[in-house]
Amino acid sequence: MEDIDYESLPTNAGLAVNMLAGALAGISEHAVMFPVDSIKTRMQVFATSPVAIYSGVGNAFSRISSTEGMRALWRGVSSVILGAGPAHAVHFGTLEAVKELAGGNEAGNQWLATSLAGASATIASDAFMNPFDVIKQRMQVHQSQFRSVWTCAASVYRTEGLAAFYVSYPTTLAISIPFNAIQFTVYEHIKKFANPRNEYSPQTHIAAGGIAGAVAAAVTTPLDVAKTILQTRGASTEADIRNVGGMMDAFKVIWTRDGIKGFARGLTPRVLTIMPSSALCWLSYEFFKAAIRSD
Repeated sequence: MEDIDYESLPTNAGLAVNMLAGALAGISEHAVMFPVDSIKTRMQVFATSPVAIYSGVGNAFSRISSTEGMRALWRGVSSVILGAGPAHAVHFGTLEAVKELAGGNEAGNQWLATSLAGASATIASDAFMNPFDVIKQRMQVHQSQFRSVWTCAASVYRTEGLAAFYVSYPTTLAISIPFNAIQFTVYEHIKKFANPRNEYSPQTHIAAGGIAGAVAAAVTTPLDVAKTILQTRGASTEADIRNVGGMMDAFKVIWTRDGIKGFARGLTPRVLTIMPSSALCWLSYEFFKAAIRSD
């Protein structure tokens, strides 16, 4: 059997192919890197207990695993698995559709088209994923009482109402739109630069995806800190955090408590999470798209 020439496939491979490839890539991406994401969440939460204050990724990993067990690093992964597949299916389906409509598949550097596609894709997918992300982070925090997605969802809804699942949505969009625009644009242009002949090159997908993810993650970390505060506010016992009502309130808390350095909380694990997961996501996406198309 001849090898699949991934890059020779039609650019517009069909909505169903793109959505299924995106779903499989999304689940792969989030599941593999989940423990590092848990550490990122812990580092971004303003904790008062000395046990829950971490000085770095290694310190957090050691303390969590030794005091709570390794399973604590995987708490909440079921929420990601439930939401990531459909959310990524919507994301990649929209991504390819908008890219095609905006002319991003035509010859030349289509910066505007690729940026528009990356930004548009996230609006619909984040609307679906946001509640799952809230549940995930409530389960990730130190001394979380939740061990089940459904128990957590029911408790948040009962005590805080439906709004709790979407209080961070504007902030999520404020992160995701530039994140995906940056990531998709950097990915496309590195891929074209590194592989101008459009030959089968999985190493190009890995490198381009990793670099694109790292750049986008670093740029949007301050917004991610604010989002974590919003999504975990109900788990806090401190009045200023529990009363945070939006992104600007979260920024005020960060500035008051930690100054400028507070906006970089969790930067290292965020980049460590997103860089390989982005590489895996794009590699998986290109692979599944080609494999499904070849059937």
